[in-house]
Amino acid sequence: MSTSKPTPLLQARGVKKSFGDLQILKGIDLDVHQGQVVALIGASGSGKTTFLRCINLLEEYEGGTILLDGEQIGYRVEGENDERRRLSEARVSAQRARIGMVFQSFNLFPHMSAEQNVMLGLTKVRGKPKAEAQEIARHWLARVGLADRRDHYPYQLSGGQQQRVAIARAVAMEPRLLLFDEVTSALDPELVAEVLAVMQDLAKSGMTMLLVSHEMLFVRQVADHVVFMDGGLVAQAGSPAEIFERPSTPRLRQFLGRFHGILSSVT
Repeated sequence: MSTSKPTPLLQARGVKKSFGDLQILKGIDLDVHQGQVVALIGASGSGKTTFLRCINLLEEYEGGTILLDGEQIGYRVEGENDERRRLSEARVSAQRARIGMVFQSFNLFPHMSAEQNVMLGLTKVRGKPKAEAQEIARHWLARVGLADRRDHYPYQLSGGQQQRVAIARAVAMEPRLLLFDEVTSALDPELVAEVLAVMQDLAKSGMTMLLVSHEMLFVRQVADHVVFMDGGLVAQAGSPAEIFERPSTPRLRQFLGRFHGILSSVT
């Protein structure tokens, strides 16, 4: 009987990224398996968002490899010297279409209704007929609790509602991997819970998710695997229990100390 583990959906090995002389990512290794929820935590400036942007090819990374379903993202290696070459924009676009991303800012088109915002990628990128795209959009807007807001424009929606539209838009594209970058950071505190509830529902449904968040209670309750990043490196990784109950580094203990009041309520 084989005991080999399934190949991860996402594999990152030695990922490096610099902006000028400032090295942001110093060699990130990370696996995300199908159906897993992985959370990246750490102080601002530790490289979490940059790493997400490299996965989604919004930033070019100078070193290492990122594989999705065994296919290298963004580059190919060729020649006797194993030279890295950027893939064509058409190929990059095709890869990016398999990776959904929800940002801090909602990035909705202001001249389009909620339904039209969700439909746009389905018709323009996926090439679906308008009627089918509309059916999918209505399904996902209902799923995030906005069936009665589908004809509303962004200015008619609260921040939490706009972020839920953005999540519906990303999930409607049926991505293999869904990235969340601090999606509650721009929201008023009373609106955070409604967005986290949608994300928790997606996690329960088996969506593969890689998220950056400072909502530690949410991370502890929802994530399967937690990665603490510090100074562009993975400083500690493990189950929520290992990270929150048995932090092994002074930096992680210091970081979690900021959330002691929140986390102690569930210990």
